[in-house]
Amino acid sequence: MQALQRRIEAGTYPPGSMLPSEHQLIQEFGVSRPTVVAALRVLREQGWIESQQGKGRFVRGRPAMTSVEPNRTGQAYLTNPETDSPGELVEAGAVALPNRVAALLDAEPKSKAFLRRRLVTREGEPSELVSLWLPLELSEGTDLTSGEALPQGIRQHLQSRKGVRFDHIVEQITARMPTAREVKQLGMPKNVPLLAVFGAVRDASGRPLVVVEALLPADRHELEDAYPVG
Repeated sequence: MQALQRRIEAGTYPPGSMLPSEHQLIQEFGVSRPTVVAALRVLREQGWIESQQGKGRFVRGRPAMTSVEPNRTGQAYLTNPETDSPGELVEAGAVALPNRVAALLDAEPKSKAFLRRRLVTREGEPSELVSLWLPLELSEGTDLTSGEALPQGIRQHLQSRKGVRFDHIVEQITARMPTAREVKQLGMPKNVPLLAVFGAVRDASGRPLVVVEALLPADRHELEDAYPVG
């Protein structure tokens, strides 16, 4: 998606021009059709392009910054359906909280919480480890123990099953070296650091609800944000 945005901004695809077909984009970028379809959907929703039935997709240009919904890393993992990201469930159940996550959940270190961890793949290769941490009582009556990818986002699933309302996310990004287990799971060199993104979700009263942790090999990911200048 970022590559297409850059081309629109650079004038490679000027406003009013037709985008290459899905088949052409698949061939050019060497990615799967679901990846291309997902990227085009996001570009359409954000206002970069428009679809005309029976004609194709046309460039609109850079949308006004105020109309762009920031798709920050933590937010994306909480709102996007798991089925949009191929992968496998590697862990689900009650575990002792690591100190950092315990602090974000306002819980005692080493106390028990529910963990759902998925190994996400891109183009058939391991890409990131995504962990969802939440209080045990909040996991009861949900499908979070299911080995199948959820057809809805975590936010929507918890709202429909438990009636909780997400209000805001506090996101932190750190870097560290991977453990031996993470090196094996992600198929990465031992000397490459991980980017660790923590998104702590709170309700309107400030009560912690969920922590999402994404571990991203630094040689495969870059984090980008955009915001208006006041």
